Amino acid sequence: MTSILTNSSALAALQTLRSINSNLAETQSRVSSGLRVAVAADNAAYWSISTTMRSDNMAISAVSDALALGAAKVDVAYSGVNAVIDVLNEFKAKIIAAEEEGVDKAKIQVELNQLKEQVQSIATSASFSGANWLNTDIDDIYDRTLNRASTISSFTRDAAGGVSVKTMDVNLSEVALFNSTGGGLLQADPRDLGTIGGLRFSTSSDAMSTYSAGNTSGSAPSDNIFTFSGPLTFGVGDQISFDVTIDADNPADGILAPYYLGQTTSIAIDRATVDAVLPSANGVISTYKQYASVLSYALSGSGATATTYWKYDPPNQTKIKVDIPDLVGIVYIGNATLDGSSIQITGLTSTVGSGGLASTSVDYGVRSSSMTLDFEEFEVFEDVVVSFSLRVDNESSVSYSFDKAYVNSLLGAEDGVVATSADMATLLNSLIARPDVIIEATDGSTVSVRTDPAIDRKSGQKSGIGFWGIKVNIEPIPKMNFLEIDIERNPDTVGSYITYIETVTGRIIDAAAVLGAIGKRIDMRSEFASKLMATVDTGIGRLVDADMDEESTRLKALQTQAQLAVQALQIANSDSQNILQLFR
Repeated sequence: MTSILTNSSALAALQTLRSINSNLAETQSRVSSGLRVAVAADNAAYWSISTTMRSDNMAISAVSDALALGAAKVDVAYSGVNAVIDVLNEFKAKIIAAEEEGVDKAKIQVELNQLKEQVQSIATSASFSGANWLNTDIDDIYDRTLNRASTISSFTRDAAGGVSVKTMDVNLSEVALFNSTGGGLLQADPRDLGTIGGLRFSTSSDAMSTYSAGNTSGSAPSDNIFTFSGPLTFGVGDQISFDVTIDADNPADGILAPYYLGQTTSIAIDRATVDAVLPSANGVISTYKQYASVLSYALSGSGATATTYWKYDPPNQTKIKVDIPDLVGIVYIGNATLDGSSIQITGLTSTVGSGGLASTSVDYGVRSSSMTLDFEEFEVFEDVVVSFSLRVDNESSVSYSFDKAYVNSLLGAEDGVVATSADMATLLNSLIARPDVIIEATDGSTVSVRTDPAIDRKSGQKSGIGFWGIKVNIEPIPKMNFLEIDIERNPDTVGSYITYIETVTGRIIDAAAVLGAIGKRIDMRSEFASKLMATVDTGIGRLVDADMDEESTRLKALQTQAQLAVQALQIANSDSQNILQLFR
């Protein structure tokens, strides 16, 4: 049907041309931008993902730049530490040379001073972008909240969309050579606990901490020593007899009554006894060694025995032992099941003479179940753990430990300081908590540690109290400053200086190892960041990039379609002209 009001063919051609032009514009946009998803309208989900990932990639790029800055800081510090190690090796060689007799220590000290200045110069100049890890200014270099230097290591986004920046921390207490408040690797360690309130005492003035526990222990009764007088000839009916009493309580020890009177054994030596020990002697004890052998035989099971003695000849050497003629002793062995520590000989009778043995003798072992701690104030720093064992009498040791948090909680403090002898007594009582051990501050400078004699009745070598195995987890630590080494003023401490340099060199080598490990980790993170950015770019491209081969082919096709659509529209518009011709 042909109409002069509505040209259906033209309308259809126009609609087709509009559709082709729309597709053509879209394809031209993809070709010109290279993107299949250029705006949110193209694909909201993919556009959102790609936009976020592009932002993340920029953040990762910033992390990569930060890693480069961190790597530079580490490299500078590592170079400085390596240079210091070389200087310390030369320093040690010169100190060793000072050990030689006749060497002018003053001249060597001049060289040492120059080397010390070189170390200072290295530490001061090892700075990058204002950061110096070898020469620090930290109020407390052992405080983990203050001694950290950080460098950005990564940027992460979790499944919930939360983002975070991770850092790589450097503990400056492990690498700093000097610190304004002390504690650098070449400075005295301010965490030295000293005597730990009197638990131990210093054993030397060396450059490194050296301590020992001050313990007490009782002693056994002395030997009943006599000079042999003989010979002793035993016939039928002859006998030497006496009583041996061991481990009687000593009232002078301060223990409470009733007192145990000891274990008594009656000893008898007759012809049969002599024949049993000396079968070819015909009943005659001729020498002091023979008498000691017979006495030991007779004393068997009594808690005592007999012995002879020797000495070194010449004195003050430890190679040649020489017997002491005619000297015999009755020696305490004791009964481990009894508390006392004593030996007593009574009731001596003889038909042949005593051979020099006294008719009566008694000796008590010395009870030692108390000790006094000479208190000195001390501070327990962060990450410092003190451990020790307490041994009472001959019991097995029991171990204890404490740290700063324990001290603060117990004493209501914040600084980890045990300031008074009363504080020390409180600390020990809280740890040990034994009813048989009394710990109390006797005055402002001493703490008494003792067993309660109402509970502990041990005497002599069976008694004792002491602290053992005292350890501080950070020791040994340097007690001197590298810059204060002076062999001219202190020529007698050259050996200590050598030990100190050897130790601190080891610590600085450890610092170099720490920096090397951090540098390696930064390199790995940098490499990963580069790969990650490339991977993210690839992933974004797969989501939003246009396929240019496909798009160019489509562009040519749509251009052709547009030309044909224009021609179709022209043909459709010509129909109305044909109708007008009919009316002319």
